Order: sequence, then structure tokens, then C-alpha cells
Amino acid sequence: MTFQEQILQGIPKELPSKYNYPADANRAPKRKDILSNDEKRLAIRNALRYFPKKWHEELAPEFAQELQDFGRIYMYRFKPTYKMYARGIGEYPAKSLQAAAIMLMIQNNLNPAVAQHPEELITYGGNGAVFQNWAQYLLTMQYLARMNDEQTLNMYSGHPMGLFPSSKNAPRVVVTNGMMIPNYSKPDDWEKFNALGVTQYGQMTAGSFMYIGPQGIVHGTTITVMNAFRKKLQKGETPAGKIFLTAGLGGMSGAQPKAGNIAGCITVAAEVNEKAARKRYEQGWVDVLVDNLNELVNRVKKAQEQKEIVSIAFIGNVVEVWERFYDEDIFIHVGSDQTSLHIPWTGGYYPVGLSFEASNRLIRENPEVFKEKVQASLRRHAAAINKHAERGTYFFDYGNAFLLEAYRAGADVMAENNIDFKYPSYVQDILGPMCFDYGFGPFRWVCTSGKPEDLDKTDDIAMKVLQGIMENAPQEIQLQMQDNITWIKDAKKNNMVVGSQARILYADAEGRAKIAEAFNNAVATGDIGPVVLGRDHHDVSGTDSPYRETSNIYDGSKFTADMAIQNVIGDSFRGATWVSIHNGGGVGWGEVINGGFGMLLDGTKEAKERLKSMLFFDVNNGIARRSWARNEEALFAIKREMERTPNLKVTLPNLVEDDLLENLF
Repeated sequence: MTFQEQILQGIPKELPSKYNYPADANRAPKRKDILSNDEKRLAIRNALRYFPKKWHEELAPEFAQELQDFGRIYMYRFKPTYKMYARGIGEYPAKSLQAAAIMLMIQNNLNPAVAQHPEELITYGGNGAVFQNWAQYLLTMQYLARMNDEQTLNMYSGHPMGLFPSSKNAPRVVVTNGMMIPNYSKPDDWEKFNALGVTQYGQMTAGSFMYIGPQGIVHGTTITVMNAFRKKLQKGETPAGKIFLTAGLGGMSGAQPKAGNIAGCITVAAEVNEKAARKRYEQGWVDVLVDNLNELVNRVKKAQEQKEIVSIAFIGNVVEVWERFYDEDIFIHVGSDQTSLHIPWTGGYYPVGLSFEASNRLIRENPEVFKEKVQASLRRHAAAINKHAERGTYFFDYGNAFLLEAYRAGADVMAENNIDFKYPSYVQDILGPMCFDYGFGPFRWVCTSGKPEDLDKTDDIAMKVLQGIMENAPQEIQLQMQDNITWIKDAKKNNMVVGSQARILYADAEGRAKIAEAFNNAVATGDIGPVVLGRDHHDVSGTDSPYRETSNIYDGSKFTADMAIQNVIGDSFRGATWVSIHNGGGVGWGEVINGGFGMLLDGTKEAKERLKSMLFFDVNNGIARRSWARNEEALFAIKREMERTPNLKVTLPNLVEDDLLENLF
């Protein structure tokens, strides 16, 4: 069968042969054995409902074995035989161009060059799933192929509930992931209900089909690292020859060495999974691969002496690096961590003193002992960071729940007031006040033609738009504008494309709308093919996350999730091609609600109207919320926007003098 025929078929007419799992694949860790025997039988019953009754007798024991071996039913037998990657939009058998764009994005998320655990349909973060199983993938692609522009596909945590009549102005797909009743949103609830096959963890851009590989976070990481060094260095001093030490080279964390190179420092990124480290090295995202601590020390000292700009992947545990660098008196200017501590007990963080393989065995055989070792490692990890901080290291929490889990493990990470952490979140110190409050965030686009020359043209269009905006931009955002112009100017030479022909660029509402309109005009004239717009949920408005995106909200509302919900609802009737809302994300299940969108620019007048309406709201909803929290930069931004946009009327706070409150209680 051809690729198109397989898509249109959906669930095969004949039962496929049993699947032989590739020996060299990067497998997802085994999940917790949390179901009772009755619940396991329910999980099998739930899985079998996708298939004809005549297959049940053969599939039931197979699915039971998967549940036993992996803690989940992935339905490997039904993985399609064609190669998984983002094809040109014209290659998809679709009645709707919008639906074809979504099919392209789904396949990009599952491309083995992009995805962390592609066999298990996991894109990044250890558990960030596009679907729960391969049957859901097959049905979803079939629905999208059959969809017309007056239907909407409802996605319930990876499950395609069906096509419903709607309108041309409605989203083609509405995605929800992990939307639990609040009292059922603890980590073990995810383990249980995901094993039952009724919910999933969509991370941020995995379950919303908007992941573009590690490039998706390179820009934000570059901005963060550059400004972290700006906080630390003297005027006129550069990051050359100075160290940024971190951990993680998996999905999103794989962006760190590339960002360090762009920022111009020495990056040392420790990674316990050799396959993940080698993958980033082979992709050119890290310059040097080292698996010996003595060799690492010597290589770093040489880089310091020669003031190199170089990224080094260390195959090993970062705790040992922190400790050894202290003993060797190697000064770390900037430090962080980007291990997947939102899932600390199931492979998100590996304890020091235990190999990768031994850790995975312990996860399966004795999870309680593994948890104890992780918490002991976190205490040791934090203690080593504290010693470096006393020497002057600037350490920031990268929103991966490192400080939260270290605190829960009993590590010394609290400030003197015993309320705040002693180290800031990168959003509190950098991205919040410098970017999000002004409306700057991770705007992104994908050239659906798959042609590199189309991406080159969009880079050039975006750069010229930003240069034009900067001519009249106020002083408050000149630094952000210049950083972003520099970024897009150098984007191609930094070789960031993995999978689809995609780009990311921090921009505010004005920049996003003007860039998008210029793209749509280029599509209309045939200069480029259709373009998919999107963003990371890690943005101005998309996410309510008290330990990351909204950690610089200080009016007590950072634990509320109104903004993310309002964003998704608002985007859906202002022109988004698809919208998504998730429980979970980089900081953990139950710790965050985040929303995203996708929009197809097809060169039409309708697309021009949609982009202006939706992109304006998508950004300014978040600025309004941040201004109500009394954030100074957001107040500036929303007042400026109201002056430019008469139809925008936002409730502004009346500021209270501090001394008025001093003696009230």
C-alpha cells in the first residue's frame, strides 16, 4: 500500500504481524506497576475496544504482556511501516489544507530525529506524548484525511473522539490532555489513569503537535544564558572562556549547548543517557563528547585558558561535575539544571553513584529504593551548588522543578524567610521582566513545503520586519529587539533545523502580526508555500505555572489558571486552526495548566483577518494579566498598546504605597 492508502485505511483491515522492537531504539522507561488486577483487566478491555472482536483473543495476552513489561499498552503491532517524518503538505491525502497541515505537524512530532522515545509516541520530557498508543495515531490521521472545513476533530488526551459539524471559522482540531478533576491530579493519578488508557501527559508542545525539536527552546535558552552572564559580568566583559554548567541533553534540554555556543561561553552539559548525548553530538548540537571526569577537567581548563567558545557533553552525572569542579577550583560563572524533574521517580532524574542501566533496573524492581536514592542525590546536588554559590556562581532554576524537588527531598534550598527559594527562577530574574511582561515570547513557524529555501525566505522576511519595527521602538524594548534581530540574522548559520523546516523567534504582538502578515502575502504571491504559525506554551499568555512561566506574578494569583483557559477559548473563536489545553508540562502533572495553538497561513484574505485578530489577543491577554499583578514592565506595555488600539480597554491597578500597609496588622 502507498503512504496515502495507509493513512486513509486507519485501523488495518487485516491484523498486522507482531512487531519486532528495534534493538537500538531509545526506549521510554518502564512505568510504575500501579494497577490492581481488576484495573489491569479494565486497561485491556479499554485497549481492545479499538479493534474488531475477532482479533481480541490474539491481542489480549499481547497487550497484557506490554502492560507488564512497560507499564503501558502502546500497541506496537499497529505502528505503521512507512517512515515517520514531516512530508510536504501536498503529499497528505486530505480534503482540507488545514487538516493536512496538522497531519504534517503530528508526523514531525513523531520523527525519530525529533522525538525522544518515538516507539512509544513520546516527543520529549520523558513522558510528553502525542498519543497514548498507535491505534489513536492511525484513527486520528484517518479522521484528518476525511475532514472537511466545516468539521472539528475533538481530541481527548490522544483519543480522537470524532468529527463534529462546526463552521469554517471554528478550529479544525481541539486538543485536551490530562484535564483531570482537581483532586485527581497527583503524579500517581497520572500513572494510574494513563495506564488505564484514559488520559495522557501532553507536555507542552508534544500533545499539541507544535514541537520543532530542540530549536524550539534554543532561542529562549540563548536569551536566558546571555542575560545570566550580563547579570554576572562586568561592563565590557564577554562570556568567552567562562563556564555555563548544566545537566540534560534529551528533548528540550538538548538545546543548551547550542544556546551556549550562540551566547559565546563554555557550556558543560552532563547527561547520564549515552544515547541521548551521542544523538546531540551526531546532530551537531554539541561540539565535544567526553565520558571521563579527568578528561573533562583537563578539557575545561584548556578552554578557559584559551577563552574558547565550546560546548562539551559529559556522559555521566552532573553531581560529580559540580563536586569535582569545586575541588579543582574551577569557577562556574553560571549554573542551572534541565533534567526532567517533573517525573523524578520514573527516569526524569538519575541519582549519583548509580549507572543509567542500574537505575532503570531499580525503577522497575524497587521503585521506593530508587526514590530514596534520587532524594539523597538531590540533597548532595544542592549542597554542591551551594558551595559554588558562596564563591560567586549565579545559579538559576530552569523551571524543571529542580528546586521544588530538592526542597521536598530536604535539601538546603530555602531562603531565610523559609518561603522563597534561595535561587531565583529564570522567569523571575530574566524572561519574566525582560520578555514576557513586555509581550516577547517564542513565536514559531513551519514551512509546510519542506523546502529549505522557503525557510531562508521567511528568515529574511522576519528580519526585515523586525528592523523596521525597531526604528520606532521605545527605549524599554530596544535590547530585546536587537537580540532578536541578531538571532534571526544568524539563525541559518547556527544550523538548528531538526525535522521540519521550522524557526523560532521571540517577538511581541506587533512583531508576530506583522511577520505573519508578510508571510501570508508571500504565500499569496506564490513566493513560498503555506506556513504554519504557532508558539511554545512557555510564553506570555499560554501558561499558568507558579514555578516557571508565572513565577514573577506576586499578587497571590500565580496558583490560578484563568489566563491559560481564557487564552485557549479566546484563540479558538479568533481564528486558530487548532487549539490545545494541557495539565502538566515541564514542571509536572498537577503543577501547571498550559495552552497552545496552531494557525495555517494559506495566502487568503481570511487568513490575514484571522492572524491579526488571534495573535493580538494571544499576547495581550497575558500582558493584561501581568499588568493587573502590578508588574511594572507589563503596565508599560499594556498602556502603550491601549494608546495604539482604541478598542482595547484593560482594567489597570491602582498602586498602593508600602508604608500605608506597615502597621495595619
